[in-house]
Amino acid sequence: MSGRLEGKVALVTGAGSGFGEAIAHAYAAQGAKVLIADIAVENGERVASEIAAKSYPGLAVFVQLNVTKRSDWEQGLEVAKQKFGKLDIVVNNAGTTYRKQPSIEVSEEDFDRIVAVNIKSIYLSVSVLMPYFVARKSGVFLSTSSIAGMRVRPGQVFYGGTKGFVNTVRPALSILNTRRNLLTPYEITQGLAAEYGPEGVRINSICPLRSATGLLELFSGVPDTPEERDRFAQTVPLRRMSEPSDIANAAVYLASDEASFVTGVNFPVDGGRLAL
Repeated sequence: MSGRLEGKVALVTGAGSGFGEAIAHAYAAQGAKVLIADIAVENGERVASEIAAKSYPGLAVFVQLNVTKRSDWEQGLEVAKQKFGKLDIVVNNAGTTYRKQPSIEVSEEDFDRIVAVNIKSIYLSVSVLMPYFVARKSGVFLSTSSIAGMRVRPGQVFYGGTKGFVNTVRPALSILNTRRNLLTPYEITQGLAAEYGPEGVRINSICPLRSATGLLELFSGVPDTPEERDRFAQTVPLRRMSEPSDIANAAVYLASDEASFVTGVNFPVDGGRLAL
């Protein structure tokens, strides 16, 4: 039986851990050839080796990639073309944050880092990869955002702002809709979807809830304990935290042909937290 991503080639950033690692495994399990793109060499090579050891129909190779450097994005595209002949899917998953704290205490260094990793990386991936997708009249552009971009929480305000760049409708990001001669509010996901849909490119984002990844203690601001996880789970309608596999399942669907008419969507995977 062929997988849902059979014949596809995907580049997943931040694939050496957390959501990216789960997405890479899920894509390979569904028949995709996956570039494990990460700045952390040891982690990235580990994930590629683990995928190789599985009986997946797909496969994976590691490519060292710093998402804040244009040359690394260019190299990532070249590796995809040289090893697999093409690139069909990019998952902008790499992201970072700072430890939960009052906004006036966030250092300039931390602020600059989250802007570079969470915002500039999106710009660079569009700048480098979108022309390739447009030339092919095909492509899937998927970002891991956050529900924090829809409802910014105290203590993580600037982080939420970087995710709002991806998925929060703001008048400041309005563009002129010439067909209707009015200003329509767009954010990055919907704006890119409107701009490049006619070129055959689909653009969506996934908006996870806090999950059991390496960044968990930074988001919560307290030690990661079973008691803290249970406390947080009680604030979620489905009474649990998200798992990396929840995000990976959404990423498989949005990259697959099953979602061929889905674009411009910010897809919450949050157990109903935004419903509260």
